Amino acid sequence: MIHDATMLAGAIRDGRLTAAEAMAASLAAVASRADLGAVCHVDAELGRRAAAKADAERRTDPDRFASRPFGGVPTLAKDLGGPFAGLPVAAGSRLFSRQGGDAPDSDLGSRFRSAGLLPFGLTTAPEFGLALASEPAIGPIARNPLDPARTPGGSSGGAAAAVAAGIVAIAHATDAGGSIRVPAACCGLVGLKPSRGVMPAGPGFGNHLGGIASELCVSRSVRDCASLLSIVAGATRGPFADVALAEAKVEPLRIGILSETGPVFPTTPERSAAIEAAGRLLEAGGHRLVPVAWSDLATMTAASTRLFYDLVSTNLAVLSETDGIDFSLAERLTQAFAARGRALSAASLWRSQTAGVLVSRNLWRLFDRVDILITPMLTKAPPPIGSFPSDHDDTDLHINRMVSLAPLAALANISGFPALTVPFGADADGLPLPVQLFAPLGGDRRLLSLAMALEREGRWQHRFDVAGLSS
Repeated sequence: MIHDATMLAGAIRDGRLTAAEAMAASLAAVASRADLGAVCHVDAELGRRAAAKADAERRTDPDRFASRPFGGVPTLAKDLGGPFAGLPVAAGSRLFSRQGGDAPDSDLGSRFRSAGLLPFGLTTAPEFGLALASEPAIGPIARNPLDPARTPGGSSGGAAAAVAAGIVAIAHATDAGGSIRVPAACCGLVGLKPSRGVMPAGPGFGNHLGGIASELCVSRSVRDCASLLSIVAGATRGPFADVALAEAKVEPLRIGILSETGPVFPTTPERSAAIEAAGRLLEAGGHRLVPVAWSDLATMTAASTRLFYDLVSTNLAVLSETDGIDFSLAERLTQAFAARGRALSAASLWRSQTAGVLVSRNLWRLFDRVDILITPMLTKAPPPIGSFPSDHDDTDLHINRMVSLAPLAALANISGFPALTVPFGADADGLPLPVQLFAPLGGDRRLLSLAMALEREGRWQHRFDVAGLSS
């Protein structure tokens, strides 16, 4: 049985543990695992008050408490996205103060609380989510609990480190270019980037990077991810039309298998083997495998990377010109991205956006041949701390470093399609072998259903228990 948020919620609901005890255990774990740098801000009193309120509801209105699938479960919000009331998001940057936190819950934050989750702190993220590592200059440096010399990924790296270490069982995360899926892959977790239009982004929509960013969680089990998605998805109130989530199909599916990522950013043999093993398992379950070549996706991935690059640059260019912000406080790489955005012509941006539209069209065409696509999530093991430095201004180099680790990450964000990563075994060093699954728009539940089949094989075991749950 996987130690996850569902198990922790069951222990609280059944009276084997109180929400206050679960919160105390998480707070103690934050302190004892400070070496991981997973958590950049803690409000212990906020957590204790929320836990006391949850325990009171369990006593006075047990039916209502029982209706919350994660009733009394401590959680952490990412230092980017949201916001969650009481938690002062600074986006990993000196530009913003840790004082305050008086912004109200976002729509998503409110739904997290309705599910019974109790946010009490913020997880480490790189400045403005700019890296596939989580090492902001303001600190702390987030480390992978499976190997502290390695990154837990980014930009939701602090969240992934906290969940993998058992500080919390589930944590808020965001994904604009792989930022949920890459950290989940680095730390042996489940991470879903939902279909565009499925997740609420209000009330302060902004442009959310032209629609490529989404929010949900990193979790220790597929069931936790599926349960949270069912609660927080839908009725988004713009800016995109609601996308209806299709039910998971039970009939045999055509499973596209892509086990390699081309000669420029090749996938290591053991990670390619994990893709093939996942395919064989699904084939044994009655599904049909369809080979997919890197050439089928190479143009789409390049266009996705380019549009991601341009959107991030122009977004930071706008921020750099915002009244009241001293952008000279930003990290050197952040300033370089903003300078690139200011220099980018409207015509260049328009060309990238047009190519992004064609990415969606061409990916739809691929899904005429297959129902699900399985690909590598990472080309190699999580890289060492310091692999994504921000003390330089070579933005091309930085993008290249990110693509070399996760060449297919931005494809889901640009196309709007859902993508999920789940661990499917371990390498010789005990690090996870993640696989990535794509589905057409609205196919999130189908991804979760197949991920459950992979998870049931038990090829990956979490190394650390969840705080509050004994072995």
